[in-house]
Amino acid sequence: MFPLHDENPTSVVPYVTYAILGTCVLAFLWQLSHDAQAEQLIVYTLGVIPAVLFGNASLPPELVWVSPYTAVFTSMFLHGGWMHLIGNVLYLWVFGNNIEAAMGHVRFALFYLICGVVAVLAQSLPDTASQVPMIGASGAISGVLGAYMLLYPQARVLVLIPVFFFIYTARVPALVVLGVWFLMQLVSSLMSSGQEGGVAFGAHIGGFIAGLLLVPLFRQAGNPLHIPFVHFQPFQRRRK
Repeated sequence: MFPLHDENPTSVVPYVTYAILGTCVLAFLWQLSHDAQAEQLIVYTLGVIPAVLFGNASLPPELVWVSPYTAVFTSMFLHGGWMHLIGNVLYLWVFGNNIEAAMGHVRFALFYLICGVVAVLAQSLPDTASQVPMIGASGAISGVLGAYMLLYPQARVLVLIPVFFFIYTARVPALVVLGVWFLMQLVSSLMSSGQEGGVAFGAHIGGFIAGLLLVPLFRQAGNPLHIPFVHFQPFQRRRK
């Protein structure tokens, strides 16, 4: 399922979401302005390399543009191709504005960055000797998806559903869309276990869980959580 639009209007202008989207697009166009070799160097200098981040390896001096800790943040705005960029932009465009409205601009910016950091750690900690660089906004955006699932599980999302050579559209609850997405990340992570390179499914899972755990702390008053499949009965006191 590919989300196109959610039926969850908000009157808040999502300045931070727009800024993130714009930065990702501009950064990618900057990457494309270089030849293939220089673009590869950008990935190594501004992406996250677990072995470098944890002190198990070091880059040549000419490739040290920023510190390994700064690279955790610069990596969130780089992408490995048009499809990588478009997929991330699409998900943030559909779900980001409501989460920014529920948290406020400053809180949302902080929430987004923290989810991105957790995503990097979730991918890096299982193999701190890995020298494969990580780039992309998907870890941080996964946190946005986790928050959306708790805040607006019943919001309808217009999705594309490809079935063989046909494409259908449907309006599906966000709980289903995001629940299926998360299960796909889990299955893909298990299937790709032990492989070098490819998609950082661990970052997706870590970011999503971070979003679930952090949204109660970052949401503003008046934005209740909706825990899926759990219904609390109000406490009733019996009289003697």
